[in-house]
Amino acid sequence: MMIDVEDLIALVRNYNPRTNADLIRRAYAYGFKMHDGQMRKSGEPYFTHPVAVAAILTEQRLDDATIVTALLHDTIEDTRSTYSEVAELFGTEVAELVDGVTKLTNLQLSSAQSQQAENFRKLFMAMSKDLRVILVKLADRLHNMRTIKSMKAEKQAQKARETMEIFAPLAGRMGMQWMREELEDLAFRVLNPEARNSIIRRFITLQREAGDVVHKITADIRMELEKVQIEADVYGRAKKPYSIWRKMQEKDLAFSRLSDIYGFRVICGSVADCYRILGVIHGRWRAVPGRFKDYISQPKNNGYRSIHTTVSGRDGKRVEVQIRTREMHEVNEAGVAAHWSYREGVRAVNPFAVDPANWIATLTERFDEGDHDEFLEHVKMEMYSDQVFCFTPKGDVIQLPRGATPLDYAYAIHTRIGNSCVSAKVDGIRVPLWTRLKNGQSVEIITAEGQRPQASWIDIVTTGRAKAAIRKSLREEDRGRFVKLGQELARAAFEHVGKKSSDKALRTAAKMMGLADEVDLLARLGSAEITARRVVEMLYPELARKQADEVDGTRPVVGLSDDQSFRRAPCCQPVPGERIVGITYRGQGVVVHAIDCPALEEFEEQPGRWVDLHWHSGRHAAVHTVSLEITISNDAGVLGRICTLIGEQKANISDLRFTDRKPDYYRLIIDVDLRDVEHLHMVMTALEAETDVAQISRHRDLTRKP
Repeated sequence: MMIDVEDLIALVRNYNPRTNADLIRRAYAYGFKMHDGQMRKSGEPYFTHPVAVAAILTEQRLDDATIVTALLHDTIEDTRSTYSEVAELFGTEVAELVDGVTKLTNLQLSSAQSQQAENFRKLFMAMSKDLRVILVKLADRLHNMRTIKSMKAEKQAQKARETMEIFAPLAGRMGMQWMREELEDLAFRVLNPEARNSIIRRFITLQREAGDVVHKITADIRMELEKVQIEADVYGRAKKPYSIWRKMQEKDLAFSRLSDIYGFRVICGSVADCYRILGVIHGRWRAVPGRFKDYISQPKNNGYRSIHTTVSGRDGKRVEVQIRTREMHEVNEAGVAAHWSYREGVRAVNPFAVDPANWIATLTERFDEGDHDEFLEHVKMEMYSDQVFCFTPKGDVIQLPRGATPLDYAYAIHTRIGNSCVSAKVDGIRVPLWTRLKNGQSVEIITAEGQRPQASWIDIVTTGRAKAAIRKSLREEDRGRFVKLGQELARAAFEHVGKKSSDKALRTAAKMMGLADEVDLLARLGSAEITARRVVEMLYPELARKQADEVDGTRPVVGLSDDQSFRRAPCCQPVPGERIVGITYRGQGVVVHAIDCPALEEFEEQPGRWVDLHWHSGRHAAVHTVSLEITISNDAGVLGRICTLIGEQKANISDLRFTDRKPDYYRLIIDVDLRDVEHLHMVMTALEAETDVAQISRHRDLTRKP
């Protein structure tokens, strides 16, 4: 049944006597007219839905603009109404809000991962413009979930999943715990009705066996407070079925072994009374260690303040007790929405209400614009996480999500501190960086110049900020390495055709390939995304064609006399494309070394033995053996995959020997026959990308003399 306009106005007048009743009447009439003839799946007139959404928002005592937006929230989307018409009739503020809700309605938040991340970004952008948009959207979703039975089964499941994954956690993150619980339970009813019914049945059995536990414990708490003459309201309740189900899943417990399935709330007049009540409760019942949280002295960033403690009550049953003042309770129920709430006819100036602009800033300030997965990971982590409060050595408080490590803490202080972190002390004791932090711990970070983030850190940290900073640093570090490699590969490829790899030539090639600049080109060369041969072919197609001729494998170097034989030095194993030099040996011909080979030091005083050499241009045969040292995880099939990867790069394995065997890893040396330095780079890049390869490097054995 639809609420009459005068009844709706009466609901608003209850908390805001100065309401603009005429504005609400006009919006009601306009919405009624626009939706005339439209029906809901249940068979009711469609306009019953916007009116019900408005009524839900009156329970949160919201301002006129939000109530009017609720009445009109589907007009631009579902009727002939337009933004300009709504702005003309009801003002720009209302039109902007209605437009914001319409855009949110069109977002497919449960779509594919990358699109979901982009839609999440739009959701948060809409929220950052005006948070009331999401308040209307949450009330809209709540009413739709309350009336979901009239939808088709697959649509019910889709809406319920979206509610469980996105809207319920968002309501919780905004501090609207009552809404989170109801949304979760309505979704739970759709997604797992058997589980929900079994919990309700067990509750009924429990009440039959133990009597009304809630009433008994509430009376006990009231009696203890009366003894010390503290005035307070005491409420008790059984927790929602979904909350109990989640605890059973998380802790892998049967219903009979669950402890705190009842929750109690004590609401009093002052902060001083909160701590006195805590003393009374701990004096009467035994506190459960590790289950005490003081969110009064350390509030959550959505404005939530309360003391939580769990005690062993009657018959050893554990119960959770929350203690707070009336003002705190108002904020805890309304969450961020408290900013717009009215109390006794005026906009409430609640000292505990959080500024929505600050709240949204804390949620969005650290999102990486470029990486969809990082964005989504960060948003979901921010929405779901409970908080841990840690102290700096100076006594400042750092707020982190549960499960955070000293590395998360370091990055929360400053990216520079995180990047240069080498170890940490927790409560004065040195701990590993993967230690999970607990409430109230004091953390000190030890840094060192030259320290850089390690790839393994990604798996240690939990916060989006830390993950984004580590990934960025690794990208920059890898880019530097790849640019250096690319320069060497370009130099070798250009030399093959008798040209120099000048900045101008590289810039021209980058432009022809549609890349940003020559640095981007070099980075892609180094990361094996493109080959140096392709760059040369693009700039010098005629020369590249000549170069494609196969080089004689018996005489691949230029600079030897006809009677001089040669061989590659076994210590440095030079390959075509690398700079080389020859050293003459009596009776052995010339031994070819890489120009940076440490073995050349012993010949510095013998310049007469040095021969200036370079590789023939053209395509070399894959006959140049290079030894690679690889560390792989000791798992079934890993070695086979490594050999397959090398084969896929058209390289042949000529020898393989293990140098170290441990329970969790193997270290081995693989001899691979290659064409040139580019071929070597392609093989190493392919192996480096394999997850079971922990380390790979070129093996140079200086004990092997020519």
